[in-house]
Amino acid sequence: MTLNNKTMVKAVIALTLVTVLSGCSNWSKRNRNTAIGAGIGAIGGSVLTHGDGLGTLGGAALGGVIGHQSGN
Repeated sequence: MTLNNKTMVKAVIALTLVTVLSGCSNWSKRNRNTAIGAGIGAIGGSVLTHGDGLGTLGGAALGGVIGHQSGN
């Protein structure tokens, strides 16, 4: 049985996501919203700037600020 690269990448991403999210169980609602906003902002910034690193970082920063402000 052989695994192609896409399958391996998906498995690694899924395992990483589960590991990272399990460490967030004791976070406050505001901290979770900040992290979620930063993640969504990074994805949005990357898509809008076609993978530019600066656009990704800017999106993450903006998303984190919005997520932080929306959490009470």
